[in-house]
Amino acid sequence: MLIVSKSQQDPYITHTTQGVYANQTGMADQITKNPHAIFIPLPLQGHLIPSVHLAVKLASKGFTITFINTESVHHSITNSSSSSNLFEEACKSGLDIRYATVSDGLPVEFDRSLNHDQFMECLFHVFSAHVDKLVGSLVKDDPSIGCLIADSFCVWPLMISKKYKLVNISFWTEPALVLNLYHHLDLLKKNGHYDPLDKFDDAIDYIPGVGSGSIKPTDLMSYLQATNTNTILHRIIHKALFQNTKSADIIICNTIQELEPYTISTLNQTQPFYAIGPIFPNDFTKELVSTSLWCELDCTRWLDNKPPGSVLYVSFGSYAHTSKHVLEEIACGLLQSEVSFVWVLRPDLVSSTDTNALPVGFEDQVKDQGLIVPWCNQKAVISHQSVGGFLTHCGWNSILESIWCGVPMICLPLLTDQFTNRKLVVDDWKIGINLCEKNLVDREEVTKKVKELMMQEKSNELRTEVKKVKRTLQDALATGGSSHRNLDHFVSQVILKTNQVK
Repeated sequence: MLIVSKSQQDPYITHTTQGVYANQTGMADQITKNPHAIFIPLPLQGHLIPSVHLAVKLASKGFTITFINTESVHHSITNSSSSSNLFEEACKSGLDIRYATVSDGLPVEFDRSLNHDQFMECLFHVFSAHVDKLVGSLVKDDPSIGCLIADSFCVWPLMISKKYKLVNISFWTEPALVLNLYHHLDLLKKNGHYDPLDKFDDAIDYIPGVGSGSIKPTDLMSYLQATNTNTILHRIIHKALFQNTKSADIIICNTIQELEPYTISTLNQTQPFYAIGPIFPNDFTKELVSTSLWCELDCTRWLDNKPPGSVLYVSFGSYAHTSKHVLEEIACGLLQSEVSFVWVLRPDLVSSTDTNALPVGFEDQVKDQGLIVPWCNQKAVISHQSVGGFLTHCGWNSILESIWCGVPMICLPLLTDQFTNRKLVVDDWKIGINLCEKNLVDREEVTKKVKELMMQEKSNELRTEVKKVKRTLQDALATGGSSHRNLDHFVSQVILKTNQVK
């Protein structure tokens, strides 16, 4: 276990100990006055990014944060960034963020992408024991710790927060609509829309708080559309989302009040729920803390040589997988479109044992048209003036970043919340289009939709709408905006509840 803390002699000493946490000397009075939270993200890239940014934001509000990564995530980040203390720059700016690592139950070298279900089983059965031991040690050494902030997909926060008398704060990294649907699994089951899914065409119009009044079965999260509901992921969903989060003292969410007003109002009727998104660093493209699990290639020079708004950015995120056939159809469609593109092609997008996913000779064919990279700094690319569209898997981080940069989207959801996110983007906010209406990726359809997004009249309509939604995000984060106010209310509630518990 790695522990990083401040020290009078050297403020950035790294201590490797067995459960010993060194407090900052001379900080006792300050720690007593300010909330001290243990923050534990889900060990996946898409969950880590907003968690790190939220930790920095809370520290800037006066929190003392002890941030805990898994040893595997820490290993990946340090390999890609060459930094052993992720929060070193943040601490230099005066923030009180301590850093620790914990085992997820598997060796660091274990291929979690290839052995996904085994990894999830460990998070379900084993991870909690390691977290329990570490949290117990931290609380024993520092009684000022008063609350636990954990990703909503973790299955153990209720048990551990009760054991150590900590305020239980659940951090939901996806849209409020997705959490609301998970919270109503009983209604979906009762009406034949889950376990099993018998009604494929009927609109789901009985869930409280769905903004447009109804949702199609095909817009449910992929796990709710599955025919086999006895998987490890379904067990995690039932324990973490249908049971655990409902018992949290507070839920904070990376969404915006004005974009999901009905859903948020419904969730607020049962427990405190604060929409505090979008959770971005103060400088959108310059981050104090490295969060990438892979080395990032710089695309700036290539993009600098392209006209404004002419480049399509293509990325399917850090987690979901797809087939060679889908990638081949997308590749051929991009080639036929003649639109310039940057394509992030993650090495394990098909499988970590099959990294040759593109058609033979494709890279030579598009060497003047496209740039293909294994990973990049998405914020730097999507905010570049030459980027005019985003072909996306509809991960929530990607959607928020695309909106922030005023970039409309082509949507190809692959997994989990991405199908519901697509509904928000295409149907509710009208800032994107579907890649393939019939769910079969076809190269001709890819070519058609890429041209539609980048060149045709539809492009102007989407750009007008995305500018409106971008303004909503900016206003929410501005002083006095909804997210700014909600964050302040959340901080006040944490201070109040922490004093009550202690």
